[in-house]
Amino acid sequence: MLQIVIQGRGGQGAQTAGNLLAAAYFAAGREVQCFASYGGARRGTPVSSFLRVDDRPVRLRCDIERADAILCFDASLLGPALLACADAHTRIVVNSSRPAAEFAPLAPGRLVLPVDALGLARRHGLGRIVNSALVGALARTVGGITLPVLNAAIAAGSPRLAEANVAACSDGWEAAERLLETRATR
Repeated sequence: MLQIVIQGRGGQGAQTAGNLLAAAYFAAGREVQCFASYGGARRGTPVSSFLRVDDRPVRLRCDIERADAILCFDASLLGPALLACADAHTRIVVNSSRPAAEFAPLAPGRLVLPVDALGLARRHGLGRIVNSALVGALARTVGGITLPVLNAAIAAGSPRLAEANVAACSDGWEAAERLLETRATR
C-alpha cells in the first residue's frame, strides 16, 4: 500500500492535491482513500491531506504513521512534526527553489526533491496556485501512475485554466524526473 502525507497551509490547495491524486490513481484502476485534517480551519494554518493507494480495497481507518511519500507545499512546514512520519525510504517533495543540499540537515538520509512549483505556476499564468505542479512532481517521484492519466485527472478537476494546470503538472513531473536522474548519477 502506498501512503502519502500532503502538508500545506490553508488556501494553498493541499486538500485539492490529495483529491486530484486520488482521482488519478482511481482512474488508473487502483483503490484509494483520501481524507484531510484542518487544524484551525482558516487560511494560513497547517492543513494535512492523507492518501492511501492499493490494489485491494483500503480498509484502514487510522492516521498515516509511516509515509512512503510526503508532499510539502511550504518549506517552513518541513520540520520535526511532519518528518515524524518519515523513515529512510520516504520520498519528500517540497515546494522550494532552494537546492536539495539545503534540506539535508532537516531530513538526514532521506530523499528530498525541491521543486520550484511557484515558478512553474507563474510561468503558466496560475499565480500562486502550485498544486498542479506539485502533484506532477509527486506522482513522478512515487510512480504507479502515468502522466497522461494524471493530466486527464488534472483537466477534469480544474474548474478553470485546465490547460495551464495540465502544463504545470507536466512541468512538475519533468522537474522531478530531472532531479531523480541527477540523484541516480551520483
